Amino acid sequence: MTIRTRKFFGAIALICLAFVWSMIGMVVAQFPLIANSGMLQWIYYIVVGIGWVLPAMPIVSWMLRPDAQQPEA
Repeated sequence: MTIRTRKFFGAIALICLAFVWSMIGMVVAQFPLIANSGMLQWIYYIVVGIGWVLPAMPIVSWMLRPDAQQPEA
Protein backbone atom coordinates (compact mmCIF):
# COMPACT_ATOMS: atom_id res chain seq x y z
CA MET A 1 0.00 0.00 0.00
CA THR A 2 1.41 3.37 -0.94
CA ILE A 3 1.77 6.22 1.51
CA ARG A 4 -0.89 8.15 -0.38
CA THR A 5 -3.42 5.34 0.10
CA ARG A 6 -2.48 4.94 3.77
CA LYS A 7 -2.98 8.67 4.32
CA PHE A 8 -6.42 8.49 2.71
CA PHE A 9 -7.59 5.58 4.86
CA GLY A 10 -5.83 7.02 7.92
CA ALA A 11 -7.65 10.33 7.51
CA ILE A 12 -10.97 8.50 7.35
CA ALA A 13 -10.01 6.48 10.44
CA LEU A 14 -9.04 9.65 12.34
CA ILE A 15 -12.34 11.33 11.46
CA CYS A 16 -14.25 8.24 12.63
CA LEU A 17 -12.16 8.08 15.81
CA ALA A 18 -12.84 11.75 16.61
CA PHE A 19 -16.57 11.30 16.00
CA VAL A 20 -16.90 8.14 18.11
CA TRP A 21 -14.65 9.55 20.86
CA SER A 22 -16.72 12.73 21.11
CA MET A 23 -20.03 10.85 21.16
CA ILE A 24 -18.83 8.54 23.93
CA GLY A 25 -17.38 11.53 25.79
CA MET A 26 -20.71 13.37 25.67
CA VAL A 27 -22.61 10.31 26.92
CA VAL A 28 -20.23 9.69 29.82
CA ALA A 29 -20.30 13.41 30.74
CA GLN A 30 -24.02 13.05 31.50
CA PHE A 31 -23.44 10.49 34.26
CA PRO A 32 -24.73 12.03 37.51
CA LEU A 33 -21.38 11.79 39.29
CA ILE A 34 -19.70 13.97 36.66
CA ALA A 35 -22.70 16.16 35.75
CA ASN A 36 -23.26 17.26 39.36
CA SER A 37 -19.69 18.29 40.15
CA GLY A 38 -18.08 21.33 38.55
CA MET A 39 -14.56 20.22 39.50
CA LEU A 40 -15.08 16.71 38.12
CA GLN A 41 -16.46 18.17 34.89
CA TRP A 42 -13.41 20.38 34.57
CA ILE A 43 -11.01 17.44 35.06
CA TYR A 44 -13.12 15.12 32.89
CA TYR A 45 -13.18 17.44 29.88
CA ILE A 46 -9.42 18.01 30.07
CA VAL A 47 -8.70 14.27 30.22
CA VAL A 48 -11.19 13.39 27.48
CA GLY A 49 -10.09 16.31 25.32
CA ILE A 50 -6.47 15.17 25.39
CA GLY A 51 -7.23 11.44 25.63
CA TRP A 52 -8.12 10.91 21.96
CA VAL A 53 -4.47 11.49 21.06
CA LEU A 54 -3.38 8.11 22.49
CA PRO A 55 -5.52 5.99 20.15
CA ALA A 56 -4.73 8.35 17.25
CA MET A 57 -0.94 7.96 17.54
CA PRO A 58 -0.79 4.42 16.05
CA ILE A 59 -2.98 5.53 13.15
CA VAL A 60 -0.75 8.52 12.40
CA SER A 61 2.46 6.48 12.66
CA TRP A 62 0.97 3.89 10.27
CA MET A 63 -0.03 6.66 7.86
CA LEU A 64 3.48 8.13 7.81
CA ARG A 65 5.35 4.84 7.41
CA PRO A 66 7.51 5.01 4.27
CA ASP A 67 6.69 2.92 1.21
CA ALA A 68 8.41 -0.44 0.88
CA GLN A 69 11.29 -0.39 -1.59
CA GLN A 70 10.44 -2.05 -4.91
CA PRO A 71 13.05 -4.56 -6.11
CA GLU A 72 14.89 -3.35 -9.19
CA ALA A 73 14.36 -5.38 -12.34
